Amino acid sequence: MHQRASEFAERARDRYGVDLEVLEFDAGTKTAAAAADAVGCETAAIASTIVVSLSGGDDLVAAITSGANRLDLDAVAEHFGASSASMGDPERIREVVGWSIGGVPPICHDEAVPTVMDPTLEAFETVYGAAGTPSAVFAIEPGRLADLADATAVDLTES
Repeated sequence: MHQRASEFAERARDRYGVDLEVLEFDAGTKTAAAAADAVGCETAAIASTIVVSLSGGDDLVAAITSGANRLDLDAVAEHFGASSASMGDPERIREVVGWSIGGVPPICHDEAVPTVMDPTLEAFETVYGAAGTPSAVFAIEPGRLADLADATAVDLTES
């Protein structure tokens, strides 16, 4: 197992008391479609974690979105009471949450960031989130994921 994927599994066990099975795929899971193909599920069951920068870049928030939806940055800004929102800077994301873009998991961040979750994910028995690398995912029930991520369900996707 890749060192970062192993580290993710250890953090989940130590921090939340859960044993998550990490699945790794040689072809990678960089996109929601690639992850869905690898796992054998609908693209909508992929829980993509997108880290967003609010008004100026210092404040970060995480949005766990269904792989079938696009995040609406204006809706994110409005929800968090910010004047604007943009995709987070990769170096800043790595510094704050401790993971690199493409493998940012929805849980096990170095620093807690406010988190929202796409209610579309609640329609599935199991969803799949990144497990620390662009080629690793883990399966989890969406309600359990929301609890572990301390995420509020709110639709911040484009219509």
